[in-house]
Amino acid sequence: MLNFELKNPTKILFGKGEIAKISKEIPRDAKILMIYGGGSIKKNGVYDQVKEALKDYDLHEFGGVPANPEYAVLLEALSFIKENNITFLLAVGGGSVIDGVKFLSAAANYDGEPWEILKNSVRTMEGEGLPFGTILTLPATGSEMNSGYVISRRETNEKLSSGGPGLFPQFSVLDPEVIQSIPKRQIANGIADAYTHVLEQYMTSPSSADLQERIAESILISLQETAPKVMSGNFDYDAAGNFMWCCTMALNGLIQKGVVTDWAVHAMGHELTAYYGIDHARTLAVIAPSHYRYNFETKKEKLAQYAERVWKITEGSVEEKAEAAIRKMEEFFHSLEIQTKLSYYTDDYKDTADRIEKAFTERKWLGLGENKNLTPQDVYKIVEMSY
Repeated sequence: MLNFELKNPTKILFGKGEIAKISKEIPRDAKILMIYGGGSIKKNGVYDQVKEALKDYDLHEFGGVPANPEYAVLLEALSFIKENNITFLLAVGGGSVIDGVKFLSAAANYDGEPWEILKNSVRTMEGEGLPFGTILTLPATGSEMNSGYVISRRETNEKLSSGGPGLFPQFSVLDPEVIQSIPKRQIANGIADAYTHVLEQYMTSPSSADLQERIAESILISLQETAPKVMSGNFDYDAAGNFMWCCTMALNGLIQKGVVTDWAVHAMGHELTAYYGIDHARTLAVIAPSHYRYNFETKKEKLAQYAERVWKITEGSVEEKAEAAIRKMEEFFHSLEIQTKLSYYTDDYKDTADRIEKAFTERKWLGLGENKNLTPQDVYKIVEMSY
């Protein structure tokens, strides 16, 4: 097991009716900006619950943060924060809204050009960001209990990430009731996103960190078993709760401690979203199988372990089990009605591998993956395999 440090200060308020408690988590003299997306929170009752909980507070609103939070929109929110001397941010939404609020937290007290925070991966340390909390309405990204975020900039076709220990939410409310109003497509995205988050931290090489390995595998198994229940259309509170907590646990920092991690799938997937607007989770499902096939020799032992422990495949050689594991992974994505080939999403895909290779070369992303040895030329081949 590798050396590690772990600190996660986010307080979780889990369960039905917990939104009512947020007034106890925010300073009474705070000037609050509630930030949300397209307005679904006004249809599912969350907005009214927040307004009721904060009825005695100085509460302002900013709506319209899109999926894949757009830099230009967030600059409008940043201007509002500075002009109105906002002291506390409240993200009410899914990962896009929460990521947007993390960027705003980092940018609120930053003296330079805000895009520099992302372009130069400027980390926000404790005490540097504007304090914020979250109310999760779409399980997927785990952003409600971590300190990283990803922002898109349409004008330059970029999707970049940053973070830092100063960007953990002070609290996050996880109420499984919200899942009743989530469209089936978004639930599928959430499952695939969380599943791939685990794979990025698990599908590397065999590790002596047995507990992290077992926790990662249990999250994968739970997502597999919960998926049909939350996709069925019949609301099951317990299944919804398991789904929501799996998404949070998949990326709150725990399972990546003491092990090596990959994240090359995300690096390539982000480009597909930036170029074509494909849902983030679906880009991961496109890239992951090709990534594991291309890196089969270095990952086959872990793929075989995944086959044995997660899919109960015990027959065959290491290579046979590893190949079966990739097929089962693809079948799982297909069971969510998620396609795993880029050509399904766009007809304009033939120069994609070349574009991504050039972009990574220009950014000096010359060594991706757990061994930092995947070159832009390797990326070209992986993306080309995904067509």
